[in-house]
Amino acid sequence: MSAAHQNVSSEISLPQKHSGDFVKRIWKTFWILLIITIIELGLGLLLHALDLPDNTKRLLLKGIIIILSLAKAYFIVSVFMHLGDEIHNLILTIVIPLMLIIWAIVSFMIDGDSYKHMRNKYDKHFLERTMEVPPKTTKPAQ
Repeated sequence: MSAAHQNVSSEISLPQKHSGDFVKRIWKTFWILLIITIIELGLGLLLHALDLPDNTKRLLLKGIIIILSLAKAYFIVSVFMHLGDEIHNLILTIVIPLMLIIWAIVSFMIDGDSYKHMRNKYDKHFLERTMEVPPKTTKPAQ
């Protein structure tokens, strides 16, 4: 092989040209993210300001905020990281390990909470340290 052929790459790289459609897509994503963020902030302030006594309503608001955050993450990854334009198999190689990591975090949290409650119930040494000691009464001498 000659020296001129050794430096030649088989890959052809062309500069990326952004069409007007791509710029419109970015602005559309910006406005969607802005609206979702405003809704999230409003729900967060509402959650803090109302001081809801009912646990179900509080969990519902927190669930809505989490769902809106996941929607924002989807838009960011899809548009700005160009994952929405990739083939299905590449998307799955990124999403499935992410889901497994989320599952592992949730399962470890549930398991830790279960351990904490079981320890409180069945560990007699823990109960001895946390039980109230009745006040000592002095008996009159007989």
